[in-house]
Amino acid sequence: QVQLVESGGALVQPGGSLRLSCAASGGILRIDDMRWFRQAPGKQRELVATITSTDTTNYVDSVKGRFTISRDNAKNTVYLQMNSLKPEDTAVYYCNADITRHRFLPPGDYWGQGTQVTVSA
Repeated sequence: QVQLVESGGALVQPGGSLRLSCAASGGILRIDDMRWFRQAPGKQRELVATITSTDTTNYVDSVKGRFTISRDNAKNTVYLQMNSLKPEDTAVYYCNADITRHRFLPPGDYWGQGTQVTVSA
């Protein structure tokens, strides 16, 4: 029922910018933390950024100052603004969210299917 769909991945040149979106839909009572992960070829999945329900943010060191995570609660959407992109940012980017569907039950951990970001000249 709950679905997360990413969009915005593309091929961009080094130094370029890209904005990823992830929209949650389905039966949703509340969304708590939302996150972006990425997985580069041959690498393990890496937590890139987190945003809480109170807009507290956290980033992996390698993207600090370049990436910004934000959310639009009215649209159940999380964004990742990526600036000054580097080839090492190339990866499949996945959104993740803690979503409560029913009151008094614990939230579930939901994942999108991923969107490809390629940074290359």
